[in-house]
Amino acid sequence: MDTKLFPHLDPEGLELVGRAYDFAEMALEGQLRGNGHPFLEHPVNVARIAHLEIGLPAECLAAVFLHEATRFNGQEDRTPVSIPAGMFGKDVMTMVEGLGKIATINPKDTRLEAENYKKLIVSYSTDPRVTVLKLADRLEIMRSLELFPKSSRERKILETLMLYIPLAHQLGLYNMKSEMEDIYFKYAEPEQYRVITNRLRATEKDRQNITAQFIEPLKAALSAEGIAYKLKARTKTAFSIWKKMQKQKVDFDGVYDVFAIRFIIDSDECTTAEVDGLAGKERERALCWKVFSYVTEKYESDTKRLRDWISNPKPNGYESLHITVKNADGAALEVQIRTKRMDDIAENGLASHWSYKGIRREQALDSWLSAVRYSLEHGTTETLSPPDYEGEDELPSLPSREVFVFTPSGELRRLPEGATVLDFAFDIHSNLGIKCTGGRVNGKAVSIREKLKTGDYVEIISGKNQKPNSDWLNFVVTSKARSKIRQKIKEAEYEKASMGKELLERRLKNWKMEFLDEDMAAFLKKRQIKTVNELYAAIGENEIDVTEVKDFILARQNGERAAREEENKRPDSISVLSDASSDDILVIDAKDVKNLEYKMSKCCNPVFGDEVFGFVTIKEGIKIHRMSCPNAARLLDMYPYRIQRIRWSDNASTSSFQTSLKIVTTQEPSAIGDIMAVVSSFRAAVRSLNVADDNRHGLQVITMKISVSGSLELDKVISQIRILRNVNQVTRL
Repeated sequence: MDTKLFPHLDPEGLELVGRAYDFAEMALEGQLRGNGHPFLEHPVNVARIAHLEIGLPAECLAAVFLHEATRFNGQEDRTPVSIPAGMFGKDVMTMVEGLGKIATINPKDTRLEAENYKKLIVSYSTDPRVTVLKLADRLEIMRSLELFPKSSRERKILETLMLYIPLAHQLGLYNMKSEMEDIYFKYAEPEQYRVITNRLRATEKDRQNITAQFIEPLKAALSAEGIAYKLKARTKTAFSIWKKMQKQKVDFDGVYDVFAIRFIIDSDECTTAEVDGLAGKERERALCWKVFSYVTEKYESDTKRLRDWISNPKPNGYESLHITVKNADGAALEVQIRTKRMDDIAENGLASHWSYKGIRREQALDSWLSAVRYSLEHGTTETLSPPDYEGEDELPSLPSREVFVFTPSGELRRLPEGATVLDFAFDIHSNLGIKCTGGRVNGKAVSIREKLKTGDYVEIISGKNQKPNSDWLNFVVTSKARSKIRQKIKEAEYEKASMGKELLERRLKNWKMEFLDEDMAAFLKKRQIKTVNELYAAIGENEIDVTEVKDFILARQNGERAAREEENKRPDSISVLSDASSDDILVIDAKDVKNLEYKMSKCCNPVFGDEVFGFVTIKEGIKIHRMSCPNAARLLDMYPYRIQRIRWSDNASTSSFQTSLKIVTTQEPSAIGDIMAVVSSFRAAVRSLNVADDNRHGLQVITMKISVSGSLELDKVISQIRILRNVNQVTRL
């Protein structure tokens, strides 16, 4: 072991730590960190934090190495490592045992509830330094976050925010708390972090000048009084500045207490006559008030902002005088007054003052640990807060508008606020979301609607028969869940519609019945159904029995028969049209039939020149059908009394007629262009066009609606399209 690692240890301490180091080096041989360095680097860094930054003794450093040496026992087929009895002493082994127990705590077991986790840590810390060592370990991890993969890094940041920062806060370990907050800030809000740290660098000289100007009027008086001190400018952390900017809605320049001036008095070196007869803490308090009197004599103070934690120290041992004064420029400036001992406790906590040897208990430490335990049991932090200046004892809040939850394996998942178990299932995998029937949150069975909170451990329960429904859209909040649910509902509706359509067509064929367009329209209106697909889906789901359709068709036919009989009783009503034996011929020119209402039937789209007949309807006048219409045979057979003979006028009308063509071509890019060119070369125009690819046969089916002046022009168009090179078939629909 390099003795330079721990420069403040005496030979006896170095010997103890050296033995522990050698033991750990042997046990951890072959283990590496994410940067490829030996894992031993981690306990070395933790021990240096404990030694150089907190001031813990050799026993604590030895405990760090021994803990890491034994922590992997039973893992990855490693040979168990045991520490020989009596080799390191009872105090060291007590701390090793406490650290070992804490290492067995899995945030999953405590459901990441901060209070539970902190209670366990403190309950395992019969020696309060164990808790401090655990925080030193976490600080080293935060300093090394770049070594961890992103998912692990996010989890450690969240754990630090929820568990370790509040614990450091409650224990009064201000320096550790502040640094962990800044590291969290660096990763959570990188842009804001850069802005504030750069502003701090840019204004550093200004702060130095303010400090120099402040002390100048006091130098002579303090020196004459024999007060030995060190002046320190304490700058607010980047995280604290950002937090204040957010809270007060100001920019960087609007934060008035970016830094404070701190007097650190060396009471042993002071020669002030007034305190010569005093000793210990009484002497320290007198010196602090002496400096306070000189400061308030030279500068105007705000007595409302006086904070006296010397007369009444915090239970965590924090002692200091805080006062806000106005400097020569009239700007508010915070001044803190404390002794070296007080500053050490404020920076590193009471645990750093545990006796190095010999004394097994100190009343101050016992009171401190008791206060910590009381605070954790009763859920309060106020009495333990170590405010270094006004407003500093506010804990960081969790990120808003987001929740952080874990899978059963401990993988961190980030979801928007209000996310449910079902959102979580879709976030894991779409198929898991589709089959989700519920979940277990922190071991408790819950429904798919259960809203999640940060720190929850969530396990999804699925069922093979589960299917999404539209109600799910009422409580999911993630876009992924909503889009997948809509997609599956639509797929299910198409599947049901296909089944329903096939069932209806099969039954109608068996009954030798037809469901005409006008019948379907009337049925949809009766059942208040918007689309044909919805009707088919309802039949597929057995919400509508196909016999209901049959009964409706029969009722329509009976109604028509009754209407015919009624018409026969009143032959004058439409005598010219209803007499099937009449030789009357209705002459039409597609423009006017002496004000008689007629329509071209959409089922066959007749055009001028086609052989046609008229069908007298009940409410829509006469519908004109082609003799080749698919419905012609049925109408002529079943309703001969409603057939009207039709012929076109001798001269073509100026009107145009729409008809549809089905064209099958090879999959050539030029095919559609050639067809369009043919249509445009005649007195015709394309009204709509749809292309469906038949990749299996290398064909494409073009359905095209065109307008023409008559059948002669249509025949020309069809004949010219048929002779095109890529066209296989042309059919008029």
